[in-house]
Amino acid sequence: MNIWNVIRTFFNAEIEKMKVDEYYFPMFVTRDSLEKEKDHTQGFAPEVAWVTRAAACMTHGDDKGLVFPPKVAPVQVVVIHVPIKGAADYQELCDACEAVESTLLGAGIRAEADIRDNYSCGWKYADQELTGVPLRIETGPRDLANDQVRIVTRDNGAKMDVKRGDLIEQVKDLLEKIQSNLYDVAKRKVEECTQKVETWDEFVEALSQKKLILAPWCDKVEVEKDVKRRTRGDETGGGGGGAKTLCTPLEQPELGEETLCFASGKPAKKWSYWGRSY
Repeated sequence: MNIWNVIRTFFNAEIEKMKVDEYYFPMFVTRDSLEKEKDHTQGFAPEVAWVTRAAACMTHGDDKGLVFPPKVAPVQVVVIHVPIKGAADYQELCDACEAVESTLLGAGIRAEADIRDNYSCGWKYADQELTGVPLRIETGPRDLANDQVRIVTRDNGAKMDVKRGDLIEQVKDLLEKIQSNLYDVAKRKVEECTQKVETWDEFVEALSQKKLILAPWCDKVEVEKDVKRRTRGDETGGGGGGAKTLCTPLEQPELGEETLCFASGKPAKKWSYWGRSY
């Protein structure tokens, strides 16, 4: 519920900014493909937008929870005070956390100070890891004495001590590195799960391996319906519903005049991604 509430609150606000219909999230299709896309667009509600974005974030998740890419994270940096009994004034630590939060906000970084006193530091660390905040900044008595903070990254748990004067530069650099690293990892996963085919037999084999399939298609509605029928159930292995078109890449692979549709044998008009729901 904690993860869901974070996603719902953030994307509710984003959808509201778009001034879209209360019940439907927009999907844009060309006029000539509207009829073919009817099955895909019908009933496409805001909840689908939330789940789609949640799935994107969970791509990077681990046993601790979500790992939000910095560009879409509701909170990019959380600042937590680490009090040690008798070592420093408690209020001084709280003030230091709020000062760090203010500095980050002033630099355009989405930051939040967590100075709740009814939870332990360990509990708050786990809570912020669960919700996927990209960076955690810790401030304790030793950090105050050394005019520094400790930064912990969510994606790999790396820790580093940073002087307060270098904070903005270091935080921005780390956020960019995390964004780039998560993108590279996700891209590699997609490439490993994607297969390009040209024949029906290759298509069936890739489908049985639960691949995302790029195949040449004649762009005929009746052919897609036939593919759905022929791949429904266990006939092609793997179970689930029939395979269908998912999207057409903007950057099309070369399509020669001799290239045929993998399903109908007719001249292919474009390359499209295919798959089934499991």
